[in-house]
Amino acid sequence: MPSRHALIRRPGPRLAEGLVTHIDRRPVDPARALRQWEAYVQALGDHGWRTTEVAPADDCPDAVFVEDAVVMFRNVALLTRPGAGSRRPEVAAVRAAVEALGCSVNEIRAPGTLDGGDVLKVGDTVYVGRGGRTDGEGIRQLRAAFEPLGARVVAVPVSRVLHLKSAVTALPDGTVIGYPPLVDDPALFPRFLPVPEESGAHVVLLGGGRLLMAASAPKSAELLTGLGYQPVLVDIGEFEKLEGCVTCLSVRLRALYT
Repeated sequence: MPSRHALIRRPGPRLAEGLVTHIDRRPVDPARALRQWEAYVQALGDHGWRTTEVAPADDCPDAVFVEDAVVMFRNVALLTRPGAGSRRPEVAAVRAAVEALGCSVNEIRAPGTLDGGDVLKVGDTVYVGRGGRTDGEGIRQLRAAFEPLGARVVAVPVSRVLHLKSAVTALPDGTVIGYPPLVDDPALFPRFLPVPEESGAHVVLLGGGRLLMAASAPKSAELLTGLGYQPVLVDIGEFEKLEGCVTCLSVRLRALYT
């Protein structure tokens, strides 16, 4: 049976120093952030997800955003080479975690750069955002790793937000959702649904029509409820101050077979 397993990594002591690119810096409350992270992890557990906590990288302020360190396709883990050099030490412990789970491991090599937050999978289609953190060579290496496994890799421009998944994610039926002012070209997606809030563009598929979403997007949650989905809201406000969203706080491994 397909797995419901997720990698997580607790926020470190330097979280407030995390990078910000497209927004103004605001003070981050580390204690509140830890409580929010614990509630996020609890929400995963409450909906049937097992979690593996990656070893901390306390010298890396952004390490809590574990999604950026690895991209999964089927049972293959593609370790990234983050576009921000300060984030590259985050990857080593993620390698250890995916190896321990029995994944086949590949990696992005210099000079390519790739952040996991730039990769959106919709079925066998893998959209990759090319922008500030992911470059053409990183996309070429991802294509070489995943196309032999049946992936169709589609590069899309990202210029208005940090990562592709800062702008768009996808519903269980494959419809891509996004906040239009932040999406470079909605026409690149066969089915696109606009949402009324920036954070409403971010969903994690929990299974059974349940969508993990930020509490800061009540209008979007109402819209998706009207479509028959069940939003599960979590407060991640401290991470939103660092351009974080619900997707980047975990890596979902759906193809670990036991």
